[in-house]
Amino acid sequence: MKGLFKSKPRTPTDVVRQTRDLLVYFDLDRNSRDAKREEKMVDLCKNIRELKFILYGNNEAEPVAEACSQLTQELFRENTLRLLIVCLPKLNLEARKDATQIVANLQRQQVHSRLIASDYLEANKDLLDLLISGYEEMDIALHYGFMLRECIRHQCIARYVLESDHMKKFFEYIQLPNFDIASDAYATFKELMTRHKSTVAEYLSKNYEWFFAEFNSRLLSSSNYITRRQAIKLLGDMLLDRSNSAVMVRYVSSKDNLMILMNLLRDSSKNIQIEAFHVFKLFVANQNKPPEITSILTTNKRKLLRLLQDLKLDKEDEQFEGDKAQVIQEIEALD
Repeated sequence: MKGLFKSKPRTPTDVVRQTRDLLVYFDLDRNSRDAKREEKMVDLCKNIRELKFILYGNNEAEPVAEACSQLTQELFRENTLRLLIVCLPKLNLEARKDATQIVANLQRQQVHSRLIASDYLEANKDLLDLLISGYEEMDIALHYGFMLRECIRHQCIARYVLESDHMKKFFEYIQLPNFDIASDAYATFKELMTRHKSTVAEYLSKNYEWFFAEFNSRLLSSSNYITRRQAIKLLGDMLLDRSNSAVMVRYVSSKDNLMILMNLLRDSSKNIQIEAFHVFKLFVANQNKPPEITSILTTNKRKLLRLLQDLKLDKEDEQFEGDKAQVIQEIEALD
């Protein structure tokens, strides 16, 4: 007889709906003395774990495409995704991790060959504001940061973040005293500045003055070794990208930028010297150098040649040695 009364297995839609009801309860949180509060939190965490298993599979089974599709469609109905993000601070650590992975996975789920997460986020851009401000909350910064990087996989979302006032905050977040949070903020900043080539090129062209003023003064000139190293590496990645050729020409035509790079060539860190060289060579290789650039290079000719001759990689690298020889040749030819 027991078999007759077995409970019917829950569908992905059922799990999402039950999760939504519990999230609504904790979002309202009207009665924090509710005796069932703890029990409801246990249920919520179990549901979130089950949602993750449906999307990722587990040790016993791979994810099923149809189940993932059902779950995805239901999660974007009635603002369940919003509730999951908003209520994250109220969850325990394991549930936060699960919820973070769910939000990340949803950015890649296609329904009828369409990434519906992109449409949802474009209509709910305030969620991006919430995720970015998460860097100011130590407990949730890394969770929100990871979600944010997955969201900016969508070009329209990356464009929104780039064009928002939040971009100025990243120059602060990257230098936060908490190493993990600062590193996470840098990872997001790098993703914003490198993933969507055409969007980044357009952004840098429109925002050249203030962006590089901040980048040079706050990152390249930072007293923090890690900040300087990350910044000079990212600068090289941006300027050497063909999409940013117009920005690169503008950058290497500035004597102030050249002075900063020459200082980084003298940095006590060999790693920073090497990365600085990859940007410095662009100033030297520019066939249309402004007179003040030529003048500075000529005035510092001996010092630069000595620095470059002493600059060596730990392992032999033909490309690096070839570039260095070319730069030395160009500088030696200066009058």
